[in-house]
Amino acid sequence: MLILLLPTVMVGIWEVVRHQFLMPYISMDLGNFLTPVLVFLFSIVLLVPLFTVMERNGRELEQERAQKTAMEARDTLAKELHDGMAQSLFLLSVRIERLEQSRKNGEISADNIDQIKKTVHEVNRYVREAISNLKVPVSGPEPFSLEQSVQEQLTHIAGEVSVDVLLDWKLPEDALNPAEQAELLACIREAMINVRKHTRAGKVAISGQGIAEQWRVAITDDGAGIRHEDPFAVSGSYGLRIMKERAEGMGWLLTVRSGNSGTLVEITKGGSSL
Repeated sequence: MLILLLPTVMVGIWEVVRHQFLMPYISMDLGNFLTPVLVFLFSIVLLVPLFTVMERNGRELEQERAQKTAMEARDTLAKELHDGMAQSLFLLSVRIERLEQSRKNGEISADNIDQIKKTVHEVNRYVREAISNLKVPVSGPEPFSLEQSVQEQLTHIAGEVSVDVLLDWKLPEDALNPAEQAELLACIREAMINVRKHTRAGKVAISGQGIAEQWRVAITDDGAGIRHEDPFAVSGSYGLRIMKERAEGMGWLLTVRSGNSGTLVEITKGGSSL
């Protein structure tokens, strides 16, 4: 406001003083010449410091904004570590204590060992997801769409597991809220890793279609399939079980169908028929 008002007030005062008191001493032409000179000098003396203050405030605001963004990123990472690795490690320590007690009593069971293996797998998954999220580059000031996020995640994972990926994504951005998007990306990432781990496929096709109330995401591969009637009951298939728990936690339906021609992992909301 000072930057806007000061030149106007100064010119008004100068014109009043010139016409009321200085007309006998200063001609009209000289007065007209002195007016822009005085405006320039007045700007140098008073307005330049104000512009300097405004620029400094702008820089401080940008710094505060950058610090806030960094703190939000740290809070998000801390939450992921707490909700994932910290709790799983605590659970792992409890189960190890129980296993040690069972060993002393001579009652070591396969279930205890299986639970510990599952917890270790969960910690490994949390670490992998956290690293993967941190390694996804930001390519510009515009926020990623869901399709771009899926594409970048798949490109990164495909390079690690040496699998060719075909993406056919028609699921609109507003069909899922941020929490649902994060869970869906985690499920797709886990399905991709399981493709290479369990089916040894060379090609994977991922499709997404539907609307907010009803959608379907399918991951298909050309591998040898999972040689078990119930893929979730396969020994060591902790990733599939955790993926199922994620889907059920969001109210989705996860189905896995596998055969000699390949494996289909399907995540649906609001029914499977679209």
